[in-house]
Amino acid sequence: MAEAFARQFAPDLWDVSSGGLTPLGYVASLTKETIERNNYSAEGLSSKPILNSHWQAVDLVINMSGFEKHRVFEDPEKVEDWAVEDPFGAEPAAYQATFDDIRNRIEDLAARLRAANGATTPATQPQSSEKT
Repeated sequence: MAEAFARQFAPDLWDVSSGGLTPLGYVASLTKETIERNNYSAEGLSSKPILNSHWQAVDLVINMSGFEKHRVFEDPEKVEDWAVEDPFGAEPAAYQATFDDIRNRIEDLAARLRAANGATTPATQPQSSEKT
């Protein structure tokens, strides 16, 4: 969910990719449905591990694993921990609550990054679920 939203919410701020410490190997159908119900594209999403090459290439990692960054990441200075509920196996309402939580956190992160860079214009929301 975070990758789909962040990719489309603020493409001017970041190149987004996601990976997990223990990926499922597939994206849950309720995850895709929730993303699309909120008018974002789930196209191209996949469940994949964090690879060393990815780690070396990124400036910021958002850790939603539930493990503290100091326990699992080699350079915790570029990691921000987010306590986000994993809705896997829950009802659709739980997926929507998680999506809303992630959306709010990403909007806040974008605002912080823009403020740090001296920009004040908010990101533009996509008008459709088509990938741009």
